[in-house]
Amino acid sequence: MIALWLLSLALRDASVIDPGWGLGFVLVAWAEWLRDDSNLPVALLPLVTIWGLRLAGYLFYRKLKEPSEDRRYKSMREKHGGNFWWISLFTVFLLQGVIMYVVSLPLLNGLVEDPRSLNLLLAGTALWFVGLVFETVGDWQLLRFKAKSQNKGQVLDTGLWRYTRHPNYFGDFCVWWGMWLAAFASGAPWWTIISPLVMSVLLMKVSGVTLLESDIDERRPEYAQYKQRTSAFFPWWPKRAAS
Repeated sequence: MIALWLLSLALRDASVIDPGWGLGFVLVAWAEWLRDDSNLPVALLPLVTIWGLRLAGYLFYRKLKEPSEDRRYKSMREKHGGNFWWISLFTVFLLQGVIMYVVSLPLLNGLVEDPRSLNLLLAGTALWFVGLVFETVGDWQLLRFKAKSQNKGQVLDTGLWRYTRHPNYFGDFCVWWGMWLAAFASGAPWWTIISPLVMSVLLMKVSGVTLLESDIDERRPEYAQYKQRTSAFFPWWPKRAAS
């Protein structure tokens, strides 16, 4: 996180942290595995690696397509002015580093040779896979939608986005509950459930749905109608328009 912060100072762009989020979890998992020469369960290390590299790759590609600083960080930069360079270290980079450590707890404590429950391990892996599909397909559909100039300012309401306003966030939710189940089955203590709980709160109430939709009605007038018919988070059939 500190290395990314230094890079952000050089580039004057705090959004370099976005691709670093997924990559950070991959580094945490592999560093722990190498440090302890541990018996990290066969399933767990590939799960976090595949998820983290896919997310980092997607966000890096999106960054290349939209090189300007993300509006969230741009707003913070305007608010703090000349102090943003050091304030961002604590409010953006180190804060996310602490969250990353807390969310990584199942990875750091699920280090045993034999799983306590093979069925639970398989269930966690299956849930992780569902989440990965939602994230990947949702991001791909959004990328294709934004690539067409005629869609600028419009609302994507087809594909997975027809059933949930945030298929990528729902996918992330499933990924972390799945990885916790896999870690718990592999020996992680029960209290590491704080990991998916923290991610759930962030995705639904803090930096996910709530933050993204805080001003989206102003930028996309059609979004108000989209919210009325489409589930906010968990996928469900869209509501029919009132006659």
